[in-house]
This record gives sequence, structure tokens and C-alpha cells, in this order.
Amino acid sequence: MPEKTETVALTKFAHGAGCGCKIAPHVLSEILKGANTTPASDKLLVGNSNNDDAAVYDLGDGNALISTTDFFMPIVDDAFDFGRVAAANAISDVYAMGGKPLLALAILGWPVDKLPASLASRVMDGARAVCSLAGIPLAGGHSVDTPEPLFGLAVNGMVPTKNLKRNSTAKPGDFIFLTRPLGTGILSTAQKRGLAENEDIDRLVQQMTTLNNIGFEFGKINGVNAMTDVTGFGLLGHLVEMAQGSELTAEISYSAVPKIKGIDIYLRQNSIPDATYRNWNAYSKLTEFDTEVDALQAFQILPDPQTNGGLLISVAEDAVSSVVETLKNNALAEFTIPIGRMVTASEKRVRVKK
Repeated sequence: MPEKTETVALTKFAHGAGCGCKIAPHVLSEILKGANTTPASDKLLVGNSNNDDAAVYDLGDGNALISTTDFFMPIVDDAFDFGRVAAANAISDVYAMGGKPLLALAILGWPVDKLPASLASRVMDGARAVCSLAGIPLAGGHSVDTPEPLFGLAVNGMVPTKNLKRNSTAKPGDFIFLTRPLGTGILSTAQKRGLAENEDIDRLVQQMTTLNNIGFEFGKINGVNAMTDVTGFGLLGHLVEMAQGSELTAEISYSAVPKIKGIDIYLRQNSIPDATYRNWNAYSKLTEFDTEVDALQAFQILPDPQTNGGLLISVAEDAVSSVVETLKNNALAEFTIPIGRMVTASEKRVRVKK
């Protein structure tokens, strides 16, 4: 057991990192193939029938309960930051449905023979700090002794039924917005390999611990037709899910997709997460790339697994001004340019232009 717990690099104790730990899409499909055989409920507004962010249950009074869970292995070395990242990521699913979180329960797996309990306590401290920012209690939870550290939350939230947003309800002609830059997978891999500069690590942690609470504001806008958060399947995977669920094609401009400042140097060092290859293999066959698009760059960026990534929203033309105003009012003016549009379905689900 380490003598100085503050020097322990948690990522050294885990084979995966953050949302990059997600099970590969084709394996997940195999696991869930019997999920829809459970008895139907007319109160269950969102369940296993699609790939949405959370389950949603109609309370019958104009409101609905949002219920979600998310946990993973360390994506940062510092225990306090690990708790913050995991908490923000789990709470994001509620915001991605247009809702407001109510309370959270902790999910902790800890290798007690390898890491001191004091580090697990710091993870919990970090989670409580983020829950406090979200205005909710960390009200309990469950812990087990595991071979690798893992942490996350089960979160319940509320949403007016009329404000509920799903990832499968985009409409033709919608503009596509993304509220954060891509690259958390690249930077976290660089950190794990000892390549990342402190400035870039700070930038990574800042992005991954910031709440997606703007999603609650988007829920109030009628013209936000579909919404999801970009996580372990990368922008490419979540675009495919949105387009496929909506029976449309997402047409995006690669040059318009925001990227985290400073990732180019790590790409030149081949700092590519394993999950990028997994995502590419799963989704590139559903994607068409114009000849002007640099294939290597597209591979490095579009399937990069995000942890607590931005919100991906599909917006009707007459609601664009409201979305842009909301972004500006939430210090997100740099994301007011759409990255693409939803168009009539073609053979491919995503079309990437220069």
C-alpha cells in the first residue's frame, strides 16, 4: 500500500478509463437482445426500446421521473477529481433528457488490498462537491471490493413531460449543435502514458467536471427536437444513434466540429484510446466521407470516446435563435455555429463533409 496517498496515480490501477470503458456496441447489442421481452408499461415513456440516455417514468401529473446510472474506472489520476468527473458524467444523463436532477446514490468499487480507504474517501468528497453544485444530495449508495477502482452514481431527476427530450426525435432540416469540443479521450490517454502537459491536464479536468446543466434550459425550448450527451461512443456513434432513431441522415462539416485546444501534439504521438478503434469499427460502415475529408483526422477525432462530453442537439430552424441566445447566456458563445443538419435518410446515417 502506498505510503503517501496523494501521490497515487489512479489510472495505473485500471485497464480502462472513463467512458472509454464502455462495452463495445456490438457486444452490448448481444447482451441487451432480450431486454424488450419484459412486460410493457404505459407509464414507461423511455425504456429499452431505443438507445436513449435514461429511463423515464410518467408520474401522471404532467411530470416524469428520470432514472439513470453511470460508473467507470479512473480517467484522471487524482482521487478527488475522479469523483468529480464521474459525478458530473452521471448527472449529465438527466440534463440530456431536459430534466433537473433530484438526488444521487454512489456506486463504489474499491481494491482495498491495493489502495487505501482514504483515497476512496477523497473520491466521495469529489462526488459530493459536484452534487452540491448541481443542488442535490449524495444520499447513500453501495460499495464492493473490486480488482480495479470504479465509481459512479445512480441519479434520479424530474422533467415536465412536455419538456422531455429524446435522442430519436430529430426532424428533417434541423440544425445540429455540439456544446463542447472533442478530445477528452485523446488527452486522457496522453495523461495515462505520461505525455500530457500540466496545462492540458488542467484543461481536461475542467471540461470533464463541468455540469451540462444547460440541458435543463434546452428542455424548455420547443424547437429542440432531439438531444443527447456525447460520451463513450464518440460524436460519430451518438450521431449514428440520433440519425438512426430518427430515420434520418446527419450531415456534418468536419471543419466545424470543435476540438480541444492542444490535442494535435498528442495525435502526432499516436495518443489514441483503444475505444476509438472499437467505435470506428462499429460506426464507420454507417458513415460516408467526402473525398476532401482527411481520413486519418476523421478517424482520430470523430470516434474519440468522450467522458462527460457536450450536448448534441437537433434544432428546428425557427428555434435556432433561442438556442444561440441560451448558449450565449451560459458562456458558451463559441458553440453557436451549427456543425451540420439533419437531412432525408440516405444509405448512410452520417455524411461527413469538409
